[in-house]
Amino acid sequence: METLDSYLERKHGELRLLNGCLRAPLSLSEPRSVDDVIRDKFQLTAMLKAEHALHDWNVTETAWADSNNPRSGPFAFAYDYQRADLEVRGPSFYEFDADCTGETVYTASGMAAISAVLLASAQVIGAADILVLPGSYGETLELIQGYARHLRPVTVRCSLEEAIPAGPLPQILLLDSCAPAGLFDAALRSRPCACDLLIFDSTCFAAGSGRIRRVLNWARKSELPVVMVRSHTKLDSLGAEYGRLGSAVFVQWKDQAGAAIEPKLSGLRTEMRNAVRLLGGAALPAHFPPYVGTSAYRELTGKRMAAILRNTRRAARYFASALSGLTAELHFAHSLYVTLSSPKPLDEAAARRLAASMSDDLAAMGLPIRHAGSFGFDFAATEWFHSPLTDQYNVRVAVPDLPTPLWDVLTDEIARWWSRRAAPQGACTLCP
Repeated sequence: METLDSYLERKHGELRLLNGCLRAPLSLSEPRSVDDVIRDKFQLTAMLKAEHALHDWNVTETAWADSNNPRSGPFAFAYDYQRADLEVRGPSFYEFDADCTGETVYTASGMAAISAVLLASAQVIGAADILVLPGSYGETLELIQGYARHLRPVTVRCSLEEAIPAGPLPQILLLDSCAPAGLFDAALRSRPCACDLLIFDSTCFAAGSGRIRRVLNWARKSELPVVMVRSHTKLDSLGAEYGRLGSAVFVQWKDQAGAAIEPKLSGLRTEMRNAVRLLGGAALPAHFPPYVGTSAYRELTGKRMAAILRNTRRAARYFASALSGLTAELHFAHSLYVTLSSPKPLDEAAARRLAASMSDDLAAMGLPIRHAGSFGFDFAATEWFHSPLTDQYNVRVAVPDLPTPLWDVLTDEIARWWSRRAAPQGACTLCP
């Protein structure tokens, strides 16, 4: 359990880290409330972005000013026309073990990264089965079905050995951190050697998560080629959504002597870079958070992720009891949000209205909750959610980094509100 005082002390550390990246740091006072934390954090990140634009006014899309290696904090950039050849030098967002390393291609968003990888696979692998877990990110599945026609989706509802179809086609496994926990864990209990490539969307796992290490250890057993795709807008910017940024990391295994093993499907990296260039999906230097890479950043990110995961476990237990029959999936692989259901079927618009109405009503009570379609904030975020397992629309509650007592109050108020608004008349178990 984290008290309000210890929470505010930790958040002051986050604010000091952001403030220290300014060329002229402010005289920063300690936050006295969650509202102070949220306001100060977003104001500081806005100042960082504005300062970057003012200082690097001559850094253009085609680098005509020939500025000497533009920078954003620890990141240095080199490029020519339209950033099609963008090279980035700087720290990795991930924490790799000694038996592997990775080469990173940065993109303008997480979807730009996975789009380029999937389209590049047509040039290197050709027609293939792509194994996907139910609950994988909806836009990724939409992309496969609509634009990556060389890939045939195969839904994995059990072990990989049982799901892989017989036939001559190569097998690509798409492992998505959005999947329900049970299905994700079942995939990792299977043998990886039957697949030709693993595309691992780690967006919803912290960059230093043990879940990422577990996936890589699983793939390492058979030296399975791995590409990790990620949106850095979510968990890698201290909850401030610094800028749209994505990446694809091509993992390279090492032998027992520490020498790099020649990667299988080595041409995929080259074709992915070509796809980024041709689709105009290169990253923007201004979107690289300047506070990444330090030991303070990793420590603070680890603590805020631990708080979110702890709060999610508390919410899942409470909602399972207090909202019996009114919950959908409570246990996702990432443990970042829970979903609430209604006895009356909802469409997307109705679920969105419920999410917005709940946020508005509880925010009017002074509680830190917003209607927002993302996660990892210092406030709870609600939005509609479509479950591919049930084909039902639900409401998603993204769990925030809040002190335990305040989060317990908020979960109780969410349960009370949901019981009154979503349950049939007379079914409320919480209200007097």
